[in-house]
Parts: sequence; structure tokens; C-alpha cells
Amino acid sequence: METAQLKGIAGQVRRDIIRMVHGSKSGHPGGSLGCADYLVALYFHAMKHNPDFQMEGRGEDLFFLSNGHISPVFYSVLARSGYFPVEELGTFRKINSRLQGHPTTHEHLPGIRIASGSLGQGLSVAVGAAQAKKLNGDDRLVYVLMGDGEQNEGQIWEAAMYAAHHKVDNLIAAIDYNGQQIDGPTRVVMNLGDLGAKYKAFGWDVIELPKGNEMDDVVETLDLAKTRTGKGVPVLILLHTEMGAGVDFMMGSHKWHGVAPNDDQLTQALSQLPLGDLIDFVVEEKK
Repeated sequence: METAQLKGIAGQVRRDIIRMVHGSKSGHPGGSLGCADYLVALYFHAMKHNPDFQMEGRGEDLFFLSNGHISPVFYSVLARSGYFPVEELGTFRKINSRLQGHPTTHEHLPGIRIASGSLGQGLSVAVGAAQAKKLNGDDRLVYVLMGDGEQNEGQIWEAAMYAAHHKVDNLIAAIDYNGQQIDGPTRVVMNLGDLGAKYKAFGWDVIELPKGNEMDDVVETLDLAKTRTGKGVPVLILLHTEMGAGVDFMMGSHKWHGVAPNDDQLTQALSQLPLGDLIDFVVEEKK
């Protein structure tokens, strides 16, 4: 798919995110908007995957979302990829909806392989899935996305150490490095220091992606990361993004980590995200 098409899909995904969070009057728009380009590039360019969903995913690339609070971007990308009807996005966070605030497996939503929301667990799951692929003779890759605030969790570092020691080289992890978390900037809450140097010290191959909201750079970096697999070490992409990317009044502030836009803010945001070739969904009335 051409980069221009990917950009168009990312724009629609951002519209989806804003409308989903506004429709439910709750959710996490900031990080979702920031990761739209990366998730679109993954599902529409980098990954081999099948919307005819099978939990084991044999012969497919697998993706795990560790920072599950950015579920709006994940749900939108899955729907736009054909995993479930786009119209279902209008049920986000509604009673009896399969689209819960954090992804869950008991809802049996196609594309969801783990319940995520308790931060720190996704890397461990991805490492296990990658090892299972090796044991099964499956040469496809495993991807996982984490948050930078999530790096405060000790389980992340246990998994990072384990992956390097066991040479889990069919794994491409990414960290949404936007410098913001729920209580403020990461440098204030708990300074991450030189995150790339830390992962390198743990034995990872680290790739910096300074412009994580530029589709051309995202595609190029994902292609590069795939060439670095199979060399005896796990791969990490430091994905530098802007929280709230695409909507000027949401950009760069932790205040939009988990706040829904009001009616006026919805209109303002959508005016900055032109409707492309795809169409918006209808938001269901809350029951």
C-alpha cells in the first residue's frame, strides 16, 4: 500500500478515536492519537495477518497491545482492517459492548489475544508467544507496543532480560516514547534516563524512530526492524511520538491522557482531521 493511502487511513483512525471517546464521554485520546501512524503502518503494511481470526495465529504475525488504555486506536485499526464491522466502533465503552475501555478476551472480539490494562504484562506475553512460534516451527514475527510510563513496571525489565538471554530474535517491541503519563511528564514522575542505552545494556538491538508521527519514517523503520530479526537478539523501536498528534489543542500535554472532548472540542478536532475516502461510523446512544 502506498504511503499516501496509509496516511489517509491514519487520518480516519484519528477521526474514529475522537468520535469514540466523545461518544462514550470517557477514554484515552492522547496516546491513541499519537500511536495512530504506527498501528496503521503495522496492520496495513508490515504485518502478515488474517481478519478471519484464530487465537493461535499460526503462520501469521502477532501483535500485542501492552498499554491497553489506548484501546481506541487498536479497535479502530482492527475494524478498518476487517476484523469486525466499523459500525461497532460506535458502541465503545457502552453497556454490553465488546469494545471495553481496556481490551478483554472474554468479549471474544476478533484481534484481541490478551486482556491488557494492568500495565507491564505485554512484553512478557509477547516473549512467550515468540518462543512458542519458534517451538512450532513458525517463522512469523511477534510485535508488542508498550508505553513509556509503563517502563516504571519491574516486570518489563524481567521480560527484557529474559528475552535477551534466550535470544528471542523473532520479536519486535516498541515503546511509545511521548514523554507523558497520567500524572505528568515522565521526567517528573520517574525519569527514564537514557532508555535506549538501558535496553542496549540488557542485550537488545535498539532502533530510534525520532519522527513516529511521520508515516514515511514509520514505514521505513518497520522495514528496517524486520531485517534486524533472526540475528540472536530481540529488537526494540523507540517510537518518539506526540501525545494527541493531529489535534493541536491536545498535543504535547498529559492532560489529554484520559479526558474526553466536549461537543465544541469534538467539532474543532474533526475540522483538523479531514474526512478521506473512508466513512465515519454512527455513535450509538448510551443505554
